[in-house]
Amino acid sequence: MKVTTLCYLERDGKYLMMHRISKKNDVNEGKWIGVGGHLEKGECPEECLYREVTEETGLHLTAHRFRGLISFFSEGYEDECICLYTSDSFEGDWEHLPVCGEGKLEWVKKEKIKELNLWEGDEIFLRLLMEDAPFFSLKLCYKGDDLTDALLDGKPLDGTRA
Repeated sequence: MKVTTLCYLERDGKYLMMHRISKKNDVNEGKWIGVGGHLEKGECPEECLYREVTEETGLHLTAHRFRGLISFFSEGYEDECICLYTSDSFEGDWEHLPVCGEGKLEWVKKEKIKELNLWEGDEIFLRLLMEDAPFFSLKLCYKGDDLTDALLDGKPLDGTRA
């Protein structure tokens, strides 16, 4: 199982979102997600978090909050454990973000997030983040683009849509 990080930077009632439109052969093509990526050899999740945020946004985290673990399963892809974070503590020019090789970065009002092209499972954990839920574990199972199963802290969710 590969380990990755995913972070939602927060400022003025907005999350920093990446519209994945630039990377070739991207499983997330056309979707809006947070920033993050794969752990490199010898990295712990927090080292990866700080490196990936800087690489993708030019911003430097000064603090973070570990919000949950997402176990991701999908036919044709390696199983993935995603360490989910938020941060409202960072330094750098947050108004003029660099061009990222994976997509377009944009600050989006939290109340507008549901209008974006999101993965169905992302809708679940974004709702939990916005509700300031305590640390959680979320299992997401996909078949193609369809969410087939979702467990929150080991218990089935009533319906999969947030």
